[in-house]
Amino acid sequence: MSDLFHLDRLKTRRQFIQWGLLAGGISAAALKLNAGKAQAANSVKIPPIPKTDNYLDLSFNPMLVLRDFDYGTLKEENGQTVREFEVYAHSTPIQLNSAITFVSWNLNDRVPAPTLRATEGDRVRIIFHNQDGHSHSLHFHGTHPAEMDGMTSIRRDKTAVYEFDAEPYGVHPYHCHVAPITRHVGKGLYGLFIVDPPEGRPDADEMVMVMGAYDLDSDGVNELYAFNGIPNYYRDYPIPIYQNQLIRLYILNMIEFDPAVTFHIHANMFQVYRTGRSLEPNEESDVITMGTAERHILEFAYKYPGKYMFHPHQDYIAEHGCMGYFDVISEAV
Repeated sequence: MSDLFHLDRLKTRRQFIQWGLLAGGISAAALKLNAGKAQAANSVKIPPIPKTDNYLDLSFNPMLVLRDFDYGTLKEENGQTVREFEVYAHSTPIQLNSAITFVSWNLNDRVPAPTLRATEGDRVRIIFHNQDGHSHSLHFHGTHPAEMDGMTSIRRDKTAVYEFDAEPYGVHPYHCHVAPITRHVGKGLYGLFIVDPPEGRPDADEMVMVMGAYDLDSDGVNELYAFNGIPNYYRDYPIPIYQNQLIRLYILNMIEFDPAVTFHIHANMFQVYRTGRSLEPNEESDVITMGTAERHILEFAYKYPGKYMFHPHQDYIAEHGCMGYFDVISEAV
């Protein structure tokens, strides 16, 4: 492998600092440092990341993907804040379980792609290096000029720059838009772009879950499903959260071939902020239905300690990889 490949797998120094802090347990305020804009300290705590037995040889850790927000490199140009992101398209084998390895098409050697984050009104500049053997592009949902819409294929060893103002605030997917799109998305070229409202949101333990699927034999039917890339990862390694602490879950459905899926949490209700486009909840439920590329913000807190399951309410999808638990532990002190 090339040195560049290894450097890409290392991501950025900022991410490693965050991951190291996560492993020891830190306040959410430290994670929410918005590229130099210090926020007031708060009482939100993140539990230590549980140790794993490394039964899979992975280039990324789904437990860290949960809270890995990339705010980019902050610049000031002509009086406007610019956030610059750099992503690399690769073909990378990922081990889905003890028996199956899948050659993914991805950004920065992870599925889903990095969670990019900005504030409404920021200028974002995404530098896209296609180091894969196939042509790819990046299409962002949201508002931007036509020339930034990602309809042009970027060939191998070429670089494209997508630049636009981050708007409107909300939760937006981004993905490859080269035909056949179902294949490019199904192979792993998708991620989440969070645009925060200028006034921000209340403090919470924030995390991302992207629902994806794998068509292993290219017959247009998914055989495996996953939250954040790896089937059943959060079933085998429950997500620790603190009792009575607000969780803000950014959830995105990028499952191709299945027209709609649901998301359900056990023994609790959540507030729904549809597409992240409001500061007040639209409804309350314990299950929500999403078509492909639909996304929402869900907020909840658990009253009682214990392990609580989450999954789609389509049994086949849940039983084939989209299954996990929240491990609610006693209140942070």
